Amino acid sequence: MAPDNRIAVCPGTYDPVTFGHLDVISRAAAMFDEVIVAIANNPYRKGSTLFTADERARFLANATRELDNVRIEAFSILVVEFARARGAKAIVKGLRAISDFEYELEMNQLNRAQAPDIESVYLMASPQYSFISSSGVKELATFGGAIDGMVTPEVADALKERLTR
Repeated sequence: MAPDNRIAVCPGTYDPVTFGHLDVISRAAAMFDEVIVAIANNPYRKGSTLFTADERARFLANATRELDNVRIEAFSILVVEFARARGAKAIVKGLRAISDFEYELEMNQLNRAQAPDIESVYLMASPQYSFISSSGVKELATFGGAIDGMVTPEVADALKERLTR
């Protein structure tokens, strides 16, 4: 990576953002001059989202407000096209388990075929967050489970309001 271009994109649906996501974003922010948290506006793989892109952007902006080099944007194009348009040379993703690795290996190969100039960087989940997934948090919230240690209070309140049976 050229020393004058230290921009990374951290893509995801963030539906909702978890402490695991925030851990990866903050670690990426320590590695790069600028981190663009890219919210998938029309997620192909995961179908419809619980929260709108604007809601997810607000949750992320509030949770990352102390990270001066992080900005939040929604996108609806290929992540490599989004990265290239922003001058990013890296896509940063978090990995929790072997299943994440298998999916991300395939995505890495597809992205490299489209944009060999953009590198994929993977950060292993910190142990305390390795079990947290957005879908798991939503399932817990649906049935009234404790989610306070997995998401910010703002997200916990929004989930409880929207999902609690």
